[in-house]
Amino acid sequence: MSRNNNGGDKEARRPLLNGNQLDPTELDSDEGEVIFDRRSSVISDESGGTATKRLTYEEAVEEAGFGLFHWLLLAVCGWANASDAVEILCVSFLLPTARCDLLLSSSDMGLLTASIFLGMMVGGYMWGYLADQRGRRKVLVVSLTVNGLFGGLASAAPWFWLFLLLRFISGIGVGGSIPVIFSYFSEFMPRLRRGAMISALATFWMAGNILAAVGLAWLVIPRTWARFSLGTLDFQSWRLFVVLCSVPSTSSAILFKLLMPESPKFLMEAGRAEEAIRVFRLMFEMNMKGTEKAFPEFALRTNSKPGGEIREIGSGDTKRKHLMSVLKQGLLPIKQMFSGSVKARSIVLLIIFYCISFGYYGLWMWFPELFARVESSGGSPCANVSMPSALNNQSCYPVKTAVYMEGFIIAASNLPGNIFTILIMDSTGGKTLLSCSLIVSSLSVFLIYVVQTKAQSLGLSCIFSGVSVIAWNALDVVGTELYPTQLRSSALGFFTGVGRVAAIMGNVVFGKLVDSSCTVPILLVSALLLTGGLVALLLPQTRQTELT
Repeated sequence: MSRNNNGGDKEARRPLLNGNQLDPTELDSDEGEVIFDRRSSVISDESGGTATKRLTYEEAVEEAGFGLFHWLLLAVCGWANASDAVEILCVSFLLPTARCDLLLSSSDMGLLTASIFLGMMVGGYMWGYLADQRGRRKVLVVSLTVNGLFGGLASAAPWFWLFLLLRFISGIGVGGSIPVIFSYFSEFMPRLRRGAMISALATFWMAGNILAAVGLAWLVIPRTWARFSLGTLDFQSWRLFVVLCSVPSTSSAILFKLLMPESPKFLMEAGRAEEAIRVFRLMFEMNMKGTEKAFPEFALRTNSKPGGEIREIGSGDTKRKHLMSVLKQGLLPIKQMFSGSVKARSIVLLIIFYCISFGYYGLWMWFPELFARVESSGGSPCANVSMPSALNNQSCYPVKTAVYMEGFIIAASNLPGNIFTILIMDSTGGKTLLSCSLIVSSLSVFLIYVVQTKAQSLGLSCIFSGVSVIAWNALDVVGTELYPTQLRSSALGFFTGVGRVAAIMGNVVFGKLVDSSCTVPILLVSALLLTGGLVALLLPQTRQTELT
């Protein structure tokens, strides 16, 4: 774009830094004063000539096109999502063997499966808040690193309490990456493709589940060659499995650090329009690679002012006041979520996240253990409550591989649900899918209690897996579209934390009751899923809505 100034043409590359205010003192005097016309979608020079068009965030995303960049983004974010699935689910697959080496009771196993969720509860809101304040990409790199590092260190823990502690810290990292990944990913997506692409991102959870069940657990844990002595530590095959489970999250952190830019939506809201335009340029160049299209010159229409200055903090009362100010600032997003126009939707989401997390994780994390009992009893998981005492007295070796085969089948049954949501999410909307899938999931769990054979239990577990994944995919889409940019990651982090409280309660309840009364936790899961499905009908429709 050329401009005329004192008889000479000069390139004008300065983007609009603030849609509400432009400081002339920051402009180069050789280029002349740029005048912002609030009534139009252009910036004018002092002679009234058109300088460049200004675009909203959604318009800029459309200008950047759709193509190679978005598929690379899907691969990187998808791998991170899969790594979280691996880290969460690895405990459930090692329980049938680790219970002997760590001398675990059913209650201990409940605490172990709950430990990572406790960490996710702590990390969810903290990382979400930091992502809204400091940037999505930075938080993803740090949280994924914490996840991988402490998850790997857990493999060398000789005592149950240390293993529990390291899994908890690993969970803090997982709690940051899960909600931030979906905020980050959605903020690169064109409006008309957002629902399908977020659903595609959610399918990587299934990939992580399969990787944990068949790619790692099935291939590593039963193998005798994977056992050796490390000093006084008897390094069994399940410990090698824990090490391998930490590799995906560590590699994801490296990929984000080396390949991915910051979210342009976050940069715009932070008043960093020049950086946002550079991201849009990168997207355009990758998407239009092989064509002769030139990047269109444009400015950005933003509503936020650049960040404030950093002030030195004194001592004494000043430090205490600053600390109180930071705490109040950190809790401000929660106050905003439960006030004004978003209050009702926040209450509804609170109930839904609790119900689905208690039900899904309470049951899913115990599937390998339940099927180990089915393998020994030959019937329903709840058919013989005296079975656990027998299991506790028998050796964990040789490992029965049928447990991992069944885990693989259940994980693979996610595929039809994932394909279904990708195809119809944008046309149907997340609200309808969320409600219907939760209600059907409730019915399938109830029938697991009723059936009496192993084949029937496996079949209904597959139905539960395939239908419940539709609910999670719909919740991922709805959650990102219900809140503005400055609240999005904080809100998802908060609700993820609520979900982890529910997951902890679900695992503890299963651990306490599965030996004495298997009926209670299974019917409780069914009732909560039904409640979540009915409450979801109160959510607003967000199909193909613009991100604010």
